[in-house]
Amino acid sequence: MSRIESRLASLGIELPQLCPPVANYVSATRAGNIIQVSGQLSTHAGGGIKGTVGVDCSIADAIVAARLCAINLVAQFRAATGGELDRVRVLRLGGYVQAGPQFFDIPTVMNGCSDLIVDVFGDAGRHARSAIGVYRLPFNFAVEVDATIEIVD
Repeated sequence: MSRIESRLASLGIELPQLCPPVANYVSATRAGNIIQVSGQLSTHAGGGIKGTVGVDCSIADAIVAARLCAINLVAQFRAATGGELDRVRVLRLGGYVQAGPQFFDIPTVMNGCSDLIVDVFGDAGRHARSAIGVYRLPFNFAVEVDATIEIVD
């Protein structure tokens, strides 16, 4: 078992089956050692966390939603690297939170994703980040996050 797989197991995280793209795009593209992973929604086997944060989705639920995005990203990292998670360095996360008109704590929501990525990858998980509040996300999900990673030797 790899170091990252061991870390996931110690955190009680089982990576989900990949969801196929829902439109005309691919899950990831690669240029040399850089991989861009398409946005992952706050989904899980039971459906996921939907709603507008600050309206019908609490900040606590939104943080969990961002964590779900991180888990889905790691599953995509595994697929995009052929299972070589120990070689992943996370360069950047782009986070989108479906936010209500009076909700401004977007960075706290995105910490749900960032914290898990650092917990899993350690220093290789420390990343640049955007945290953006948006009017709507696909299928009314609360959070979506995309990523740029590097495959290191």
